[in-house]
Amino acid sequence: MTSHVVADTHNDLLMAVSARPPDRWAEFFRAQWLPQLRTGKVNLQVLPVFISSEYRPEGSLRQTLRMIECAHVIAEGNPDEVALCTDAAQIDAAVDAGRIALVLAMESMPGIDASVELIPTVHRLGVRIASIAHWGRTPLADGSGEDATGSGLTSHGVEALKEMERLGILFDVSHLGASGVAHVLELATKPVMATHSSARALRDHHRNLTDEQLRGVAGTGGVIGVNFLAAFLTENAREATLDHVLDHIEHIAGVAGIDHVGLGPDFMDEVRRDLTPPCCENVTSTGLDVGASVPGLEGPSGLPLVTEGLLARGLPEADVHKIVGGNVHRLFGKALA
Repeated sequence: MTSHVVADTHNDLLMAVSARPPDRWAEFFRAQWLPQLRTGKVNLQVLPVFISSEYRPEGSLRQTLRMIECAHVIAEGNPDEVALCTDAAQIDAAVDAGRIALVLAMESMPGIDASVELIPTVHRLGVRIASIAHWGRTPLADGSGEDATGSGLTSHGVEALKEMERLGILFDVSHLGASGVAHVLELATKPVMATHSSARALRDHHRNLTDEQLRGVAGTGGVIGVNFLAAFLTENAREATLDHVLDHIEHIAGVAGIDHVGLGPDFMDEVRRDLTPPCCENVTSTGLDVGASVPGLEGPSGLPLVTEGLLARGLPEADVHKIVGGNVHRLFGKALA
């Protein structure tokens, strides 16, 4: 019987670890990130592969492969603590053994773009979740920063969705433009998820999901991982608190249903400090105050505060267990079977 699961559906720690020399990857993860994950009680961690702009376009595929290799090296170098998992049985086995189950994701897939025939390749390498756009336009779709175009998925994007469903890769709508989200929800025959998105009703930003979109994701059987990035929680990011995070969680639970909300914190503080420009300069060019963090939730070690906060608000313990990991675990059990 798999124990209580705490799942984080978006932590860019691979960016920080892969910035080190390869012979330090496993050691750096063990020294820098493992203690935080353990303190936060995380035992199911999604690792997105995000390609920052200095690698695009020419180096995107090379950096994609490098970051995927980094995840494998982390797992191989810390077999007593973590396991890179590709299906539900492996996730359960890792959690039951007291290890952290790692699941690979791709964010926007710039190394693949219109070469949809390469999606099976990254699936073979362990990728089980993927999105097809970030802030701007890709050969597959427009990101939410291009909402004014009103465009859905391109023909290659439609092909990518079909291929992901065929292979068993969860489609991630976080960052996808509004028309693209609607297009995916129209076409999807399997659950989709939003790995790191908050509620637009509470913070009117194009990166957040409207109530209609939240209900749409839930209607597929999917889960929305609430983003903790302060700028997505409230207009004045420097005033964001744990209560803002809890407000977004409760709103999404109220709209989408208690079975369709999870945690996708998008912890940027340490990753941002770990990396030097041009990564961070390009991130701030979006107009977001990425230097602002929710006090106490700068990294994974603060996750128990969310559990405590939800319980303090009177949510039943069973519902809190669903939110902090049970819903994601159930989704992975179905989608990654």
